Amino acid sequence: MRNSPFWWVFIGFMLLLDVYFFQALKIVVGSSSPRTRTIVFAVYWALSIAAIVVLIILPYIHFEKQARLGRSTIFALIMGFFFAKLVASLFFLIDDVRRLMVWIYEKFTTSKQVTEPVKVGEGISRSAFLSWAGMLAGGGLYSTLIYGFGNKYKYEIKNVSISDSMIPDNFKRLKIVHISDIHSGSFTNRTAVAKGVEMIMKAQPDLILFTGDLVNNVATEMDEYKELFATLKAPMGVYSTLGNHDYGDYVHWPTLEEKNANLENLKQVHADMGWRLLMNEHVVLEKGGQQICIIGIENWSDKARFPKYGDLKKAYEGTEKYPFKILMSHDPSHWKAQICNDYRDINLTLSGHTHGMQFGVELPGIKWSPVQYMYKEWAGLYEMENQKLYVNRGFGFLGYPGRVGILPEITVINLI
Repeated sequence: MRNSPFWWVFIGFMLLLDVYFFQALKIVVGSSSPRTRTIVFAVYWALSIAAIVVLIILPYIHFEKQARLGRSTIFALIMGFFFAKLVASLFFLIDDVRRLMVWIYEKFTTSKQVTEPVKVGEGISRSAFLSWAGMLAGGGLYSTLIYGFGNKYKYEIKNVSISDSMIPDNFKRLKIVHISDIHSGSFTNRTAVAKGVEMIMKAQPDLILFTGDLVNNVATEMDEYKELFATLKAPMGVYSTLGNHDYGDYVHWPTLEEKNANLENLKQVHADMGWRLLMNEHVVLEKGGQQICIIGIENWSDKARFPKYGDLKKAYEGTEKYPFKILMSHDPSHWKAQICNDYRDINLTLSGHTHGMQFGVELPGIKWSPVQYMYKEWAGLYEMENQKLYVNRGFGFLGYPGRVGILPEITVINLI
């Protein structure tokens, strides 16, 4: 990434954005004293240049495990600074388009009218208004990102009731805890994570299902947390699947053998914790002589940049006779791409992967996150005819060490 042309194009774009933003900054502080303007301009360019320099050298600095939070926080602050300026610049662009249209009008109309300049004290000109609006919008975004640093361990329980005529009577009132996207490589506070694990057990689940991304990249990220997550127990078992991050695809491995060994080590981590990892296979649960089926597949995505390791045909074979089927598939794009078309008797699919982008708004009547422009099903419950999908918002976090509006989730599913 750091040596790719895209990386340097992005750095160049950041610099151009700094210059563009600076034009509006000059308008905002234009009426200030020369000393104030000098200080503001000096601070702005010092921060902007420092952000670019740090972003360039950050990939070359090797952080110890205890310093990873510092690295991710620095990266988040820099990228937050960038996105704040990008949002602000949208307002500036609107004003520039307006200016261009006025210029064209005055240039090519036969009847030119001279617009009197707005005098001081008679009001704020529109360009000044949009400049201030952009500054406030960008500043508001940056403030929320900083606020979100404190939300990364604020686990939230979501209670969901699933009604389906195919649920056997003996499985009605079954309580399932669904978790996803632990991303242990991002954790730096074991005590806080332990509280999340305690919340899962306090829910008294009959069954625990985990839908992938146990780690960010390598199996050793679980060394400090394996014993903790091994305390997750349920009468009907703990079952798990793999997500796209579990395969080590985002790490440069010296040899293919080392990459394969890492995957085998991760599988052993699941076993050591007492979790039954389902690799394109299914298990049958029985209660009072009645049965349901849990199907688990490896990562399968309908998005080109994510892998298709899963084999649902293999996992599904032999499940036709069971009245109620629950599929664990990490990526929710799998649901409409294959499940709803070819496996219409899979009643409930459980996924994760999106994290709700760790940023969004969820209020009564309002549900929005930028991730919805990539994933139509990105958080919560979705239905299509007799099939349902639940997308967990993720237990952990990745990249941005925080959450804004989309808290880490523990889903309690009640079959009714």
